[in-house]
Amino acid sequence: MAEAIQQLILDTLDKEGEIKDTRTLVLPGYKEPAATHDSQIIILGALNSLSSRDMITYTTHETVSHVLTQEGAQIALQGSHEARVWAACPKKGEGEPIPPKQLQEKVGAETAKVGQGQAFKNKWIGKEGDGLVKLVDSITDNTQLQMREVDSTGTLKAGEKALAELRKRKLIAQRKGQWFSVSKGPNFSTSTAKPETDLTVDMLTSGSWKTSTYKKYNFEADGIPPNGGALHPLLKVREEIRNIFLEMGFAEMPTSSFVESGFWCFDALFVPQQHPAREVQDTFYLSDPAESLPPPKEYYERVSKVHEQGGYGSTGYRAPWSHEESRKLLLRTHTTASSASMLYKLAARCRGEEDDSEEAVKREGAHAASTVPGTGKAGPDGFRPAKLFSIDRVFRNETMDATHLAEFHQVEGVVADRGLTLADLIGFMRVFFKKMGIENLRFKPAYNPYTEPSLEIFAFHPQLKKWVEVGNSGMFRPEMLEPMGFPKDVHVHGWGISLERPTMIRYGINNIRTLVGHKVSLESVERSPAVRF
Repeated sequence: MAEAIQQLILDTLDKEGEIKDTRTLVLPGYKEPAATHDSQIIILGALNSLSSRDMITYTTHETVSHVLTQEGAQIALQGSHEARVWAACPKKGEGEPIPPKQLQEKVGAETAKVGQGQAFKNKWIGKEGDGLVKLVDSITDNTQLQMREVDSTGTLKAGEKALAELRKRKLIAQRKGQWFSVSKGPNFSTSTAKPETDLTVDMLTSGSWKTSTYKKYNFEADGIPPNGGALHPLLKVREEIRNIFLEMGFAEMPTSSFVESGFWCFDALFVPQQHPAREVQDTFYLSDPAESLPPPKEYYERVSKVHEQGGYGSTGYRAPWSHEESRKLLLRTHTTASSASMLYKLAARCRGEEDDSEEAVKREGAHAASTVPGTGKAGPDGFRPAKLFSIDRVFRNETMDATHLAEFHQVEGVVADRGLTLADLIGFMRVFFKKMGIENLRFKPAYNPYTEPSLEIFAFHPQLKKWVEVGNSGMFRPEMLEPMGFPKDVHVHGWGISLERPTMIRYGINNIRTLVGHKVSLESVERSPAVRF
């Protein structure tokens, strides 16, 4: 079909010199000229093919026409609503008037509703008793005639006012169309043989390449876009936050231990063994293996004692200590378990042991800056200041919804030094969040088992126009630090934020399941812009 239309265009040009209006062409297989919109679309395909070979040139002319809607097509076939109502009514004096309910059953509820008003307006029908009767012997259904005229010509002789009325009644719809005027091109020929696009071995062997015509190369055409990898939005925001930490002199902690013991995840942090967070409704426990290897014996005894009996200025929880609870293996609920392990290694020299915190960083392949954990100048008691951070996955037995998943990322920072105060923590938080582009902060007192005092961090969200929680922070308790071996004047700041929440805010995502998981669009990952705080 396409080649036949191309040949028709070329033959017409050869005979007449030009085609002033493609609507006058009669396409192969048709008897009427190609005046319809669909016919011109078919012709356009042929014109583009010929134009690409410089065989013809053409000019596009736009037109506006009208087509029937579904209701308009029904009227063109069966008559207008008012005409069908008139036809269903008996002539006055020649039969019982038709009740409105019977009229609805006969012509349909919609036709009866619309047609009665127009038929009354035209004085075609009248009311007699409780029914309707014809008032005239014959009618002219102008609406049906108009529909048939629009269907055949695309317009009305009556003009724009009549067309506007039909558009208002939603009987017709406006449609833009086009037609073309065509002239001969520089490579005009009546042959539709396509030029060669490749030089093949067969052409070289047979010698046909000498007489063949070839398609010109378009050196300005865009090539096929190369497919490459793309960073997930979470990774982009993660890298930005990581760079902020490194810029501020922090060292990255090793956090590859997704599975932790109840001791490091809870007990070492002075979280009571009866705390609700340790129940199966909130934590994923392992069934095989179910128990961990024992922690350092002396440290374990100091931790269990401060829980059960108190110490270091604390009365403890005065609750029975369970070795089984402490040895349970679980998916870590926070990366603070890794922070506790690193702080214990940092306090090694304070206990008179060898400090392997730097080796732990290098062994795990984490970032070791010039200030790796504990590389500050050591005091007479062996303590060295440190600034540590981590960004990694944690797991909680959450009910999944638009803002919660059972697996997410936690951003955590720890600063250990002598004489730190709550004012230092607040000041540091302001600097840290300012680098993220968040300057309007509020701090609210809160409770955490392992920090005292504790603060919730709120920021004003300009899009939501309200304060939203962005993090949690506090100063680790003496009951946690002193059993590790830290001197009494050593204080440790700790804080944490999620990675998903700032990412969702930055990218305008309101459902976390479209950020991570099997519903994530790979196309959206490829097209997501870089984010800079």
